[in-house]
Amino acid sequence: MLLINVVCIRIQRITRISQTICNTNIVCRTASTSSSSCFMGFTSLFKEHIYVSGVLSELCVWQEAAIPGGLLGWILSSTFKRNLKVALLGGGKPWSMSNQLETDNKARDVSFLDSYSLERWECVLHYMVGSQQQEGISADAVRILLHAGLMKRDEDDGSPVITRQGFQFLLLDTQAQVWHFILQYLDTVEQRGLDLVECLTFLFQLSFSTLGKDYSTEGMSNGLLIFLQHLREFGLVYQRKRKAGRFYPTRLALNIASTNQTGGPAQVTEGDAPKGYIVVETNYRVYAYTDSNLQVALLGLFTELLYRFPNLVVGILTRDSIRQALRGGITANQIIGYLIQHAHSKMLDGEAAQPLPPTVVDQIRLWENERNRFTFTDGVLYSQFLSQADFSALCEHAQSIGSLIWSNEKSRTMVVTKAGHDDVKKFWKRYSKAGN
Repeated sequence: MLLINVVCIRIQRITRISQTICNTNIVCRTASTSSSSCFMGFTSLFKEHIYVSGVLSELCVWQEAAIPGGLLGWILSSTFKRNLKVALLGGGKPWSMSNQLETDNKARDVSFLDSYSLERWECVLHYMVGSQQQEGISADAVRILLHAGLMKRDEDDGSPVITRQGFQFLLLDTQAQVWHFILQYLDTVEQRGLDLVECLTFLFQLSFSTLGKDYSTEGMSNGLLIFLQHLREFGLVYQRKRKAGRFYPTRLALNIASTNQTGGPAQVTEGDAPKGYIVVETNYRVYAYTDSNLQVALLGLFTELLYRFPNLVVGILTRDSIRQALRGGITANQIIGYLIQHAHSKMLDGEAAQPLPPTVVDQIRLWENERNRFTFTDGVLYSQFLSQADFSALCEHAQSIGSLIWSNEKSRTMVVTKAGHDDVKKFWKRYSKAGN
């Protein structure tokens, strides 16, 4: 972290220099800034310096250039240097949402924006788990979920169903979910006729906006207004009406490019951290102390729900409920991981505390192993050989090229892989002609 800060300072300084800077000059100045004086400390610093330099080169912040004497140096990208000076000293074009607005008579406070963004985002999550508690989402949002692999078309009726990746997606915190979803959206933005650079610029502008402050839509292009409506559906901005001349960025948009001190995604709200609410007993009963429709729907993906009370849901893990989840692509490890991650604090009390009873964990894995008893492989059947010699010759050839899947000497039957079928067939034609 120290090296990154030092390199940033060096970059700001060399914006005033138009010539190439020697590589060793930056390394030595960086090492002198650090408090590490021992050889091991310098070696570690040098390795980190190589890594940071590589990242800056990949981002085209600077590029290598030769200097007199045969040494390598760096020179800042002219575009990056110009824009960095604008950011540090001021100037440039104003942001598209920087126009002044009159006071909003129906201004929205921070608590309303937090509630709105959570409600809109949970609509997407409700749709993924198949809950009917919330309103649906647009066909455009469904296409993003399918493109991201979070959902897939059911083979029977063609309706979208959650995938293994989608279940793992639901285990992430809200900010990580939003970031992953937006990345998938940006991957398809050009197919919608929108400008990727314009959308990215607007997203980063939102991350620097002020929570609770309204911004103007005046001066925005048609493509940016369409992008704004998509962000509105996902809960990143609030807009009273589609044609309203103002909008409010929510906390989801402000934190989209932020990280916490540990380097992970920033938390959306204080209550967003996962809290334990699930108790699992040895008789496979599941008690979930929650009133969240989303958590109940998520639990219903692999649990047979029995009773629903205002703040308590009772269910049971059965063979059928687990197998239904397995058919949808959810693995036993994901189910066990989810139950452990959201285990009630009472399950962790005591010396021999265990989030889940071992019998329940073992049984879930056994139910999964039931589906893995057979391995299906595409192949081609060879049978009705006229002699044992013909069968043995063809079987030995298929085995020599690694294409033999199964063979039975008594019935003179063999199965070869689909990929090796052509090779085996050509060998049989040559062998038959030679025999005749």
